[in-house]
Order: sequence, then structure tokens, then C-alpha cells
Amino acid sequence: MKALRFHAARDLRLEDIQAPQNPGPGQVLVRNRYVGICGTDLHEYASGPIFIPGNEPHPFTKARGPQILGHEFGGTVEAIGEGVTTIAVGDRVSIQPLIMPRVGDYYAERGLFHLSDQLALAGLSWQWGGMSEAAIVHEYNVAKIPDSLSDEEAALVEPTAVAVYACDRGGVSSGNSVLVTGAGPIGLLTLLAARAAGATRLFVSDLNDARLAFAEKAVPGVIPVNPRRQNVGDVVRDQTEGKVGCDVAIECVGNEHALKACVDAVRKQGVVVQTGLHPHENPLDWFSVTFKDIELRGSWAYPTWYWPRVINLIATGALPASRAITNKITLDTAVKEGFEALLDPAGTNLKILIDLAA
Repeated sequence: MKALRFHAARDLRLEDIQAPQNPGPGQVLVRNRYVGICGTDLHEYASGPIFIPGNEPHPFTKARGPQILGHEFGGTVEAIGEGVTTIAVGDRVSIQPLIMPRVGDYYAERGLFHLSDQLALAGLSWQWGGMSEAAIVHEYNVAKIPDSLSDEEAALVEPTAVAVYACDRGGVSSGNSVLVTGAGPIGLLTLLAARAAGATRLFVSDLNDARLAFAEKAVPGVIPVNPRRQNVGDVVRDQTEGKVGCDVAIECVGNEHALKACVDAVRKQGVVVQTGLHPHENPLDWFSVTFKDIELRGSWAYPTWYWPRVINLIATGALPASRAITNKITLDTAVKEGFEALLDPAGTNLKILIDLAA
């Protein structure tokens, strides 16, 4: 079968490899349909290996390169292993890609599987991934989707879960004002998740005017801010009740200036949520954190049990995740039309899906 595999930074190769065969006990074989290119995939391509195992295999899965990329995907079940009871052959599914010990792990035994120190991901540190024609995953990685959820939307459940969890970490609720820094895919989905949670005043900041314009179209009523021309905090304060700032600010870039803007823009006793991954230490204005009595919270991935909830949000239209899609391409053209296109700082693409049946 065809698979797009990471060998080193800027070295992705479309290769013919042996297709997965019989799934083992508790495992499921999926014929992949669509897979999204995530920001994490881009980081790996540009400067990896980061999460992909390097010289040493992953401590839990024993996976090592070359690595099939892709952790935002869905497809159709082709075979099930012994003991699988929740999924049947022919079911359309979305993949929850987190893989970890289920017992004997402090966090796993408390239901916090995403915080396991031995965490792995399909498409990053597991033998199989979404950027191939088929993959084997565990039964707990597979969630059946309803007829009302499209194949494209099945590949959007994973990034949408990141956005929903970020809003949950911020405590976003009805009537809130929310700033999202970064109008990329996660930023846009976070805006949609905040709207679904009842936020009524939304702000988004980004240096890319094309992305800001896209956000305005996808999330009607959002107030765009370009930090090159405007002070983010001033804009937010000017358009919030009492001119005190927003209730919640969610950083979706992994950029120190964006995080500082969040601390500046949030009101006293507001909440700042850090979702983007910072590549290095970030000097923060801790006087403002203390003086404003704010809460600063991290948001890592999502609880694994979010899948039914997020599927329902998308399938009912409460969270129209498909608005983030800007292009669909083939596996043959994924490097040039996908990875390189998304790394272009002046690019207009947001979420690109790879059609594995094309």
C-alpha cells in the first residue's frame, strides 16, 4: 500500500509498504478515508524528529522511524481482532489517536489517559498512521460515527477535540467574551467551540490578514485584530463590558508575543489557556499575572473520552468544523500541495485534508 513516511526533517517519502494484515487481540484494521495535516505534522516535517522517536524506539510502543504520519483521520473498519465487541466490520469510524498503558500507570488508572508519561500517538509514535491506505489501532482508539457525520468531518474530530478541551480548560460559558490568538486551524476551531459553548463576544488575533478574513467568514461576528497595526489588549478592552478585558483568552500559536497579549487582554480574575506548544522558554510578565489575579492554565490534547461528545457537536451542526477546510488533495501531492503550502507564511490555506481514496 502507499504510505507517506517521515525519514528526517524535510524528508517525507511516498513509499509502497506492506499493508497491515490481521489485527491482533483488541485491535481494529481500518481502511483510511481522509486525514488532516496537523501543525504537529508540519513541525515534524520542518525540524523533526520531535515527537517521532529518533535513535531510540518509543518506550511503550517500541515504534521507530521511518514513521507514517497522520493522527487526524477516519475510515471504515475492514477487520477486527479477538475480543473486540464495540466495533463491527463495515462501521465508519473516527480515530482517537492517543495510545498508552491502560493499567499500571498513575494517570491512566485515574482516567487521565492523555497525561500518561508513556503516551504515544498513531501517526507519530505508533507503527501505523493516517497518511496511508490502512492502519491498525486499538479498539479504544476507534469511535463509530453516525450517518450525519461525513467522512471529511470524521478527520476533523481530533483537532476539534483539542479546541473543545481548550474552551473547557478556560471555563468558557454562556455570555462570555473570549480572545483567541492565532487564526490557524486550531484557533478557528477554538472560536467555533467557544461559540458553541455560549460565548457571545469573540476576538481573534493574527498577523495574516487572509486568515483573519477567513475567520470573519467562518465565524460571523468575530472581531479581527492584526497585532502589526493594533494593540490586541486595547481592542479587547474597548469592546468588552466595563472596558476591563475578556473573560477568557486562549493562546493557539505557541508564540511568546501571543501569550503576552492574552495576559494583557484578559480581565482581572480572568483565565488564560495555553494551547499552542512553545518551542522555548517564554519570559512572561508575572507581575501582571499576580496583580490581575488571573489563572494561567495549560491545555494538553484532550481526555480520550471526548470523542462521542465532539462527534455529536459536529454532527448536529452545533460546531461546524468543516468550515476550517480550505483544500483537499491526494497522497501523491501531499508534500508540495499540503506541507509546503501550509508552511508558506503568506499562504491562504488553513486545514488541508488528504483524500486517501483519490
